[in-house]
Amino acid sequence: MMVERTEVILRPDPRRVLIRFFSPGTPDRIERVISRLMTLDAQKTEQRLALVLHRFESRHVDLETIFLKHYDVVASHTVTDATPSREQQLLIGAYFTSEYALESAALFNPSIVPHPDQSGLAGDKLRFILSLRATGEGHVSSLVFREGVMDEAGFICMEEQGSLVTGPELVHNRSYSKEIFAAKLYELGYDNDDTAEVLGGLGATFTLSELKRQVAHDRSAIRRYGADREDTLSVMTGLAEQNYEIRFEGTHPLSERVIFPRMNHHNQAIEDARFVRFEDDDGAIMYYATYTAYDGRTFLPQLLQTEDFRTFRFITLNGAGVANKGMALFPRKINGRYAMLSRQDGENIYLMYSDHLHFWRDAILIMKPTASWEFVQLGNCGSPIETRAGWLVLTHGVGPMRRYCIGAVLLDLDDPTRVIGRLNAPLMEPDENERDGYVPNVVYTCGAMIHGERLILPYAMSDYATRIAWVDVNELLSRLTQ
Repeated sequence: MMVERTEVILRPDPRRVLIRFFSPGTPDRIERVISRLMTLDAQKTEQRLALVLHRFESRHVDLETIFLKHYDVVASHTVTDATPSREQQLLIGAYFTSEYALESAALFNPSIVPHPDQSGLAGDKLRFILSLRATGEGHVSSLVFREGVMDEAGFICMEEQGSLVTGPELVHNRSYSKEIFAAKLYELGYDNDDTAEVLGGLGATFTLSELKRQVAHDRSAIRRYGADREDTLSVMTGLAEQNYEIRFEGTHPLSERVIFPRMNHHNQAIEDARFVRFEDDDGAIMYYATYTAYDGRTFLPQLLQTEDFRTFRFITLNGAGVANKGMALFPRKINGRYAMLSRQDGENIYLMYSDHLHFWRDAILIMKPTASWEFVQLGNCGSPIETRAGWLVLTHGVGPMRRYCIGAVLLDLDDPTRVIGRLNAPLMEPDENERDGYVPNVVYTCGAMIHGERLILPYAMSDYATRIAWVDVNELLSRLTQ
């Protein structure tokens, strides 16, 4: 089968840097750095600050505001009660700031969805969003985006990449549903009198600050009721902090927005986001992404939700079915229920149904490694794509020498546990120009889409760079239904 590789290749760019808070170590060391800076007179302080701004101001948005925020983080370590001047605060903030090259090592594992804004396009053109996994120093992985326009002839034009990189603000007034929160605590094994007491003091919806106030009030009873209560209270606060919301300013282009690991449960990586445009029964559109959070020791499947790629909600997934990497949500409900592909055991593909998006329990085995190029492992390569013939699912198979190839299967529209067709050879495998990279001998994708008569297939080349290819979808469906 002909796979047409386009000339659209996205390579990692070490010039794209995100600004971050930097700590040189212990509180004593922070105090010594600040003390040294406070020995500078006003003229030297202004000179050194001017030099820093000259070198870095063009690389970041509103650098002085960032320096002041970072000064606030360390302000308690000043050795006197005297308030530093604004120039001193800015310079201190600069010493506790660093740049991080987001994609200095790799830019890979793409997922593609139609853009929520299709205005201003004529004829057969479609605007799309490409999400990518960016990896930099320390192998930390974050989530970045690109935009482009394609036509039905397969011509693709990528929007010019923004020159700056910016992170989001944490939304502190995010509200929680008491009913869902209680169900999550039940799944974690913390359905007890302590949780009931805390939740009893909250309304049907509550904010993180309201929960923390109630938890602080309840902590006063620890001496009376025993130290076991502290474990429950900590779990409640931690659960709320893992379900949070971030927001980017609308003035920043999508390609300048980066979602960087920030919470404890994924402080090392946001991996392999599988985005899908989900249409609910009432016609409402929401974009979801299943992804893998990594804290340096444990992998945890999570969910990301957005309507506009400006505000994002991070949601914990719960239940016995949330057991492994590679979960992929169907783009609509099937027979009134959510449906998800998963890989429960690291080898086979499973299907799960659920009445609630946050909770997944029973899994049905639907595919095992069968061909020699997938004997080691079989998994999905993104959310299923609805076609007239069935659900088209791209798969990945791992064979000898840990070589990753992309395959394809077709599932029944009404009963996705039924496999209609399956390619017995890879749809795509690494060619000689794609064998070398961050992880050699790999082609991999986290999501494709159909436009016109073409399956648009962005893929990672040996986990280093990303390329876009396309396949004639009619030919592919014909092979799968033979």
